Amino acid sequence: MAKAFGFFLLPVFIAVSLMPAFAASLEEFYKGKTIQFVVGGSAGGGYDTYTRLIARHFSQFVPGKPSTAVQNMPGAAMLISANYIFNSAPRDGTYIGHWSGPLILQHMMGNPAVQFEGRKFGWLGMPTADSLVCILTERSGIRTAEEWSRAKTRVKLGAIGPGTSGTDDTKLLAAATGFPLQLIEGYKGTADIRIAAETGEVDGTCSFGWQSAKVTWANALRARQVHVVLQTMLEPHPELKSVPLAVDYAKNEEGKKLLQIASDLYGKQRLYSLPPQVPEARLRMLQKAFISTLKDPQFLAEAEKAKLEIDPIDGPAVEKMVAGLYEIDPAVIKRVKQILESK
Repeated sequence: MAKAFGFFLLPVFIAVSLMPAFAASLEEFYKGKTIQFVVGGSAGGGYDTYTRLIARHFSQFVPGKPSTAVQNMPGAAMLISANYIFNSAPRDGTYIGHWSGPLILQHMMGNPAVQFEGRKFGWLGMPTADSLVCILTERSGIRTAEEWSRAKTRVKLGAIGPGTSGTDDTKLLAAATGFPLQLIEGYKGTADIRIAAETGEVDGTCSFGWQSAKVTWANALRARQVHVVLQTMLEPHPELKSVPLAVDYAKNEEGKKLLQIASDLYGKQRLYSLPPQVPEARLRMLQKAFISTLKDPQFLAEAEKAKLEIDPIDGPAVEKMVAGLYEIDPAVIKRVKQILESK
């Protein structure tokens, strides 16, 4: 019996005894290195703002305390950065990508420009879900969703391109509600869209989550130069209870279903990923470091000062969410594809 009990404990003893060795090897690997954050959006946008804050606090939770750097790689609706992380970035745990998660839907729809498979990334998590909103400028002449629904001319909305909320969510919104709108695509990030709105190039956008809009567009919101007219998620943000939901304007049951898909997909888009095949021990350590960063008191104090919302979702939960996307009924994907590929 004693021998059997000792045999049972042997694997546990080996695992525990190896833990310091794993920690030492991780410290040895990361010491003196730089962890590179690659952001699919342009400098000054929401993706960039969150990433620079995370990068400032991240290394203290990584063995060896490597330095961190942030590189903006905008273009092709963040697809350039996503493809880079999947295909070209070193697979050693020194590169972290932050790009629009709904690009995964483009892969599911067979977009040949998407050169990745969503289930093969290593997922670190996300700092918060998004409460997507439509924001229109004062000069557009539209201050409410009701006015927009009755508009005689199409409202010009700035967007990055396919695979981002500003394009995809907006197309689903138009199909579901019939709101008159025209997409103006090709901007490199939300910072560029914001400038285009402020200069009158577009009337506004549905590209922003409230979490980043209230920070990056704070001055214009305070001055009432822009107005939040609609929430495209199914649940209202606590700070926007007076702003109506898009689902309230859905034409029919199909419209409600389309807005539900939009809410599920585009409300969870701020994903942080590693390239495929990063060694398992480094992946798990980086997942832990990511969540530890997002729960760190100093990080949270800086986030609060910057008015950035933090409500973390960890890597395993994101991995499960992404796997679930690939299980959506093909008939539903076909209908969504018809809408998103329409001009």
